[in-house]
Amino acid sequence: MNRLFATKPLSLLLEEMAGENRLRRVLGPIELTSLGVGCIIGTGIFVLTGIAAHDKAGPALTLSFVIAGAACVLAALCYAEFASMVPVAGSAYTYAYATLGELFAWIIGWDLVLEYTIAAATVAHGWSHYFQDFIGIFGLKLPHALTNSPFDFQPSSGAFVSTGTAMDFPSLVIAALVTVILVIGIRESATLNSLIVALKVAIVLFVIAVGAFYIDPKNWTPFAPFGYTGVSFFGHTLFGQSGAGGEPLGVLAGAAMIFFAYIGFDSVSTHAEEARHPQRDVPIGIIASLLICTVLYVGVSAVLTGMVPSDKINIDAPVSDAFRQVGLPWAQFLISLGALAGITSVLLVLMLSQPRIFLAMARDGLVPPQIFGAVHPRFRTPYKSTVLTGIVVGLCAALIPLRVLAELVNIGTLLAFAIVCAAVLIMRRKQPDAPRPFRCPLVPLVPLLGIALCLILMFSLPAENWLRLFVWLGIGLVIYFFYGRHHSVLARARGYNA
Repeated sequence: MNRLFATKPLSLLLEEMAGENRLRRVLGPIELTSLGVGCIIGTGIFVLTGIAAHDKAGPALTLSFVIAGAACVLAALCYAEFASMVPVAGSAYTYAYATLGELFAWIIGWDLVLEYTIAAATVAHGWSHYFQDFIGIFGLKLPHALTNSPFDFQPSSGAFVSTGTAMDFPSLVIAALVTVILVIGIRESATLNSLIVALKVAIVLFVIAVGAFYIDPKNWTPFAPFGYTGVSFFGHTLFGQSGAGGEPLGVLAGAAMIFFAYIGFDSVSTHAEEARHPQRDVPIGIIASLLICTVLYVGVSAVLTGMVPSDKINIDAPVSDAFRQVGLPWAQFLISLGALAGITSVLLVLMLSQPRIFLAMARDGLVPPQIFGAVHPRFRTPYKSTVLTGIVVGLCAALIPLRVLAELVNIGTLLAFAIVCAAVLIMRRKQPDAPRPFRCPLVPLVPLLGIALCLILMFSLPAENWLRLFVWLGIGLVIYFFYGRHHSVLARARGYNA
């Protein structure tokens, strides 16, 4: 038991950061904020608003974004404290290793693999549909067999149905292209991301400014057609309505659905090792990107649900299609183009972050370092795990439907945030005098509220998401006990027997 819950000292983490097999420090506060905005603004605005408004919350989606944003603010303050204390790759995995021990670190690391991989697949899927919407403006169309995943989930019947297609081919292509860019290097990736971020923020402001003139207040009535709650306990609805498949409906269910859209600030912490002044710059990047994007999200969701009745919102390309429905095809062109750029940057940041989680785990011996710890001698990027990530993301995006992907990633993200909030409380008690360049305010209130809100949103997801999470974590525990614990660097250093 001592071995399973052995913690990694802060001194050892900082010593590893000074070693040769580390990443290049090239990112400042502007680049880090841009990475956060690049990951947050994209699929959340351009894709998930459609599903959440259509299936879960109606016009009350604006409240869903406020609730999800509040949960993220609480978690972000906890992330910022850890990122300033331990400015190394690994994000919540590293924080858990320093506070909760190796077994919990493995669980959260494996959970982050699910979060980033499935999130990237969700984004690639959204990119594909906006690409098809964009070329459709010019009268072009892909063969039907290559336009979507081979099956989908129908909320009205609560069943999976065949789509008559073979795969979502564009999502496979974009995942491959982004993988090539990421192997080349972090500086090039961050520069490309900054250019894309400027473009998509301009498009988002355009949507709010122009769309406001086409709002029909009647579309906001009823404001919350599914109610203001939407909480269930393993398939049994406790508060609010439920759908045909037993899934919860309402504002909280909508918040749980679109929570995925906020994980960009989490990705900022995975790049702490590449920040020039991590103790200062990473907290700035986390909090600034989150606040900027929350304001924009609320604005876009209010405009979208005001332009089009929630039951007529296109779930695949909701924002551009809303402008088509009000008779602005030229705006549809601009928005589809901006959405393509915006979603590309989200995919870039997510696929940039995933290999850094693997890198941290490989340094600890929990996954094979020959693959996941390999850093390219020229580009200084974890190139092998980047390529592997690209392959898995492409296949998931091509074969799994958007509704399944979006809900699966949310439960993993919420679990990660709850654990980070708990880790702040533990570290404050275990090492109260450790240097904290940024301190989370109002402890223990902020971490406790963060844990509670994340758990409420986890129970606002359909019950099958819990089953998928338990299966995924079960697979992870098998890998840990058959490989990770036998190759743990910390265990060998402390003389534990395999």
